[in-house]
Amino acid sequence: MEKLKILIADDDTVAREALARGLKQTYEIIQAVDGLDTWEKIQQEHPGIVLLDLSMPKMNGIQVLEKLRSLNKPPIAIMITAHGSEKTAVAAMKAGAYDYVTKPYKLNELRKIITHANEKICLEMENKRLRETIEGASESIIGKSHALELLKETIHKVAETEVTVHITGESGTGKELVARSIHDQSQRPDGPFIAVNCAALPKELIESELFGFKKGAFSGATKDTPGKFQLAHNGTLFLDEIGDMDKGCQAKVLRALEEGQVTPLGSTSTVTTNARIITATNQNLHELVTQGEFREDLYYRINVVEVSIPPLRERKSDILPLAEHFFNRFVSVNAKHNLEMTPAIRELLLKHTWPGNVRELRNVMESLVVLSGDTLDHKQLESQLFRHDPVSTGYALDGRDFKQAKQSYITDLEIALIEEALLMTRGNISKAAIQMGMKRQFLQQKMKNLDIDARKFDQ
Repeated sequence: MEKLKILIADDDTVAREALARGLKQTYEIIQAVDGLDTWEKIQQEHPGIVLLDLSMPKMNGIQVLEKLRSLNKPPIAIMITAHGSEKTAVAAMKAGAYDYVTKPYKLNELRKIITHANEKICLEMENKRLRETIEGASESIIGKSHALELLKETIHKVAETEVTVHITGESGTGKELVARSIHDQSQRPDGPFIAVNCAALPKELIESELFGFKKGAFSGATKDTPGKFQLAHNGTLFLDEIGDMDKGCQAKVLRALEEGQVTPLGSTSTVTTNARIITATNQNLHELVTQGEFREDLYYRINVVEVSIPPLRERKSDILPLAEHFFNRFVSVNAKHNLEMTPAIRELLLKHTWPGNVRELRNVMESLVVLSGDTLDHKQLESQLFRHDPVSTGYALDGRDFKQAKQSYITDLEIALIEEALLMTRGNISKAAIQMGMKRQFLQQKMKNLDIDARKFDQ
């Protein structure tokens, strides 16, 4: 395995050589004698970590740190400062340094910091490798419907900026896929893409997950651990289902967005983060704000640009291209190359309303391929799709929550029954009330609420 390359930047020859001897068995070491030499070596050698002395001729450590911001993939900087300069070192960390040590430092102390920094580098490399093994996000947004073309156009526009994006859409529409596409088309595609499902994390864990923690901050915190904001530095942090986030955590996220800094649990120092934030939810955040469940200031901070993903039922022309895409993938994975999509299968897919959207379609195609023998079993598919299909019952969520959908059907039912009674009694409200077994005053109030005019039945 290739050794991590570390640049030791210090104008003190004795200190620099001693540190190089202490680290060369584990790491590939290069050296720089002043600030200008450091900047040149960083551009030539591309080290993963720079041990950066604060006081150097030609360019001090802070100046080098500031120049690192211009790089697409800067090395992790660990500051080395003289005793009594801790305030300056903290300022350096706020400017983007990963950590600092004070001279005279213990080599083991520095080794631990380097190990943690190396873990961060390895995590980012693994994230990039995994991202490269899956299909490109933009290619995976399958379909040519007008709605999808507008979505792709919007993604391209917002990706070119650093604006905070909020993605809305029903469950299963592909909000993370859109977030990944924005990241891949942005100015920071080589940076990490870190996704966090806020709904999946318990309240007591989400803060440590997002902001990190220091050793001893709580029971089980055996070492300093960076949070997702730190891991997403120079990349993208995707906060999915942000509507489920605890209000206390919302306040800290707002501060991180506004100041570009986070405070790990158990720490009194802040850490700078340059992560681009993309959020998503299938809830109505505006309603949550009205109900006091979501901070209004955070809502306006994350909702600078809203990208809405239409449900699959509103873009039926995308159903078959998506189905073919998933079908080909699972045929290849399961080595069932003899299977072919039939007209009967396509017809069944087009009849379904897909309340689970693209996620449901993907799962259905995988199940279809796995459970089929030499040919696709359209009977099994029909049973799976229409056992509880809204078309067969006459009811569907249609993008609404349960309460909204239920109220809509109750209202329609009440209107139909009252109008039938009025039609039978030719608009006579008293007789209609008797017909329906209710008091006249109650019926009148119902008609007023439902905007029913008895005169149109007086014929």
